[in-house]
Parts: sequence; C-alpha cells; structure tokens
Amino acid sequence: MAFKIIAYLDDSKDWDIEDIKTEKITHINYAFAHIRDGKVFANLKKLDMLKKIKRKNPDIKTLISIGGWGADGFSDAALTYESREIFSDSAVKFMKENGFDGIDLDWEYPCWDQAGIKAREEDKFNFTLMLKNLREKLDLEEKKDNKHYLLTIASGAIEEIMMDMEMSIIHKYLDFINVMTYDLRGSFTNITGHHANLLPLKGEKNSISAHNSIMKLKEFKVPNEKIIIGAAFYGRMWRKVNSTSTGLNENAKTTGQFMYDYTVLLDDYINKNGYKRYWDDSAKACYLFNGENFISYEDEESIENKCLYVINNNLGGIMFWEYSLDKSGTLLDKIYRTINKKVEGEKKDDAAVV
Repeated sequence: MAFKIIAYLDDSKDWDIEDIKTEKITHINYAFAHIRDGKVFANLKKLDMLKKIKRKNPDIKTLISIGGWGADGFSDAALTYESREIFSDSAVKFMKENGFDGIDLDWEYPCWDQAGIKAREEDKFNFTLMLKNLREKLDLEEKKDNKHYLLTIASGAIEEIMMDMEMSIIHKYLDFINVMTYDLRGSFTNITGHHANLLPLKGEKNSISAHNSIMKLKEFKVPNEKIIIGAAFYGRMWRKVNSTSTGLNENAKTTGQFMYDYTVLLDDYINKNGYKRYWDDSAKACYLFNGENFISYEDEESIENKCLYVINNNLGGIMFWEYSLDKSGTLLDKIYRTINKKVEGEKKDDAAVV
C-alpha cells in the first residue's frame, strides 16, 4: 500500500522553493482560499512558487485548501441548491485556473459558531449536499480532462464535531479525510495536557486521542485507506502551572493558547533553558516542563509512533500542519523514513498496533 504524506503549506508563512523537499511528500494542501459572497476567492502571493515546486516533482498532487480556523462563508454557501451551485462552480474554476489537482475543504466546523463564524443546525445535512454537488462537478471535469480530481476535507478530531457531519455518507464523495488529531487540548482549558497524543491517557480509556478519533471514523464505516492521521509541527504552552511534579494534567494560570513552532522549540526549549523533556509512554506523547511553564508538542518519537500506527493499522497516511514550522526538516525526515522503511521481515512496533 502506498501511504500518503500530506503537507499543509501556508501561503502567508516564511518559506522558499528550496525549502520544500518534494521527494518526501505526496500531496500539498495549499492554505488558504476563502469564501466571499458565496464564491471562492484568494489573495495568494506564492502560487507561482508552488507551480515551480511541482515541476521539481510532477508526481506531487496539489490541492487548494478552502477555509481554515475562523474562515466564514461555509454555512451560507451550503444553504441552498443555488448557493451550492455557485460555490462549487467557483471552486472548480479556481482549482483549474491555478493548476491544482483537487480541492480540500477546511470548514471549522459545521454546526459550530466558534471563532465567530455563522452556523446553523442544518449545516450537518447541507455539508453533505455541498460535497455531493462538488464531487459531481469534479466528475464532469474528469471526463473532459481524463484526469482524476481529488476532493478531501479536514475534520476536527473530537466526537462532538464528527457527530455534526454525516460521516457515514460523506466519505463516499471524498478521496480521504485529514483528521486534525492535534489541538486536542489547548486554548479552551487551563488544565495542562497533551494536545496531539496518539493514545488515550493512562486510566482514561475514553479520553480524547488520535486513536479514539480513528475508531469513531471506523464506526461510521469510513474505509481505512481514506483516513489520514494528523501531526503537529508546533507546540502549545501553559504558563504558571501549579505543580510540584512534571506539570502534566495540572492547573495553570493561563490556557494553552501560546503556540511555538518546532523550529523555536528545537532551538530554545527542548532540554534547554531549564526545560526538561518528558515522555508519556501510555499516551505516546512528549512534553516539556521547567517548573513553571508546560509545553505539549510533537517530536521524532511521537511522530514515529503515529507513522507506525498508520502502517500497522493500514490507514491512508499522515498529514501535518504546517510545513514551514520546522525549518530543521527533522520531523518530515522522520515521517518519510518511517513510512518508507521497507525492511524485509522487520518486526513492527506492537505498541503502535491497537
């Protein structure tokens, strides 16, 4: 099975053509286009650079990601047959005019008015109709161009978000689902915790984790090959933690709202400046603590465990947010080497098989 390695690449971030190691990824989800007056629009400054990147490896598939945290317009665009037609036509037009191989919808989230976006109860069913309409439009283009156009979504990882989508239906219209198995704990709580843990917390079988998210998708009969697990190239910090131990699952004065790129963590925090790195083997997650501030993040060990989980459980692959957040290339290199390790008779890591 060919596993996917999908990089979200943010047009607004600091990166250049030479930074993108095209031989180590299979897909680029290019972020972000948005919705204005029901149509897709974008002010992307590096599209020409993206086209040059693709010329380095023509096998890479590029998708335009529409939406993102706080991006409004989805609920209105999905509301009626007419609005869905307008949206789908504009999305397909944007995709083709800019040389993309598909469309990735990042609606955060149907039925949820977080970050001030408009939401309706009927979003759940309208999202299904939106995806069906878009898939039909893409199918028409496929017949014209003799080429498959991808349709994917980014999905929140918690059960309540998944329940507000008709997962058992929409997966039929999708090539795969990028599960955002990060930010599981963070800006909404002042209790420290893992924001990207693979497995449930020790003694808490039903606690939020990447594994429990994947199991929920399987309950909805989503095929394994359409499930993409998510990795985070950044960490979250809680400040002024009330703890005499390692800081995990303790009260803090702040939430985990403070975010740090892996580049910064590597340079200034991981076993540096008073911060000690800890490993929670039950959750397959790492964290830092200096006696006052707690940082949940991903490193080579946690990401290797996610990759092994993908392999051992026959999932579709792994994606990450966001490429430019690790200037060292350490995390992508670990993903690439683990996913592509083909040692004859190699014993798999049983800890990653659940």
